[in-house]
Amino acid sequence: MEVLKVSANSQPKSVAGAIAAVVRGQGSVQLQAVGAGAVNQAIKAIAIARGFVAPSGIDLVCVPAFSEIIIDGEERTAIRFHVGQR
Repeated sequence: MEVLKVSANSQPKSVAGAIAAVVRGQGSVQLQAVGAGAVNQAIKAIAIARGFVAPSGIDLVCVPAFSEIIIDGEERTAIRFHVGQR
């Protein structure tokens, strides 16, 4: 499954386009965000992506989960959003 990494500087509309493209092609995608700003951008992107795919009859759902990742040799807690079709 493809993992899209979202940062606090990511443009929600661009991320939403990527979400829509992957969901249409593969059925689901995961977003990974570390920090409050990145989580905010990810949630905005998911909301925008729902609007992009709704005319095609696709209803997106999102399941959040915690994930431990290593960044620069340091363990960090990320939030992963599994986004797929209902």
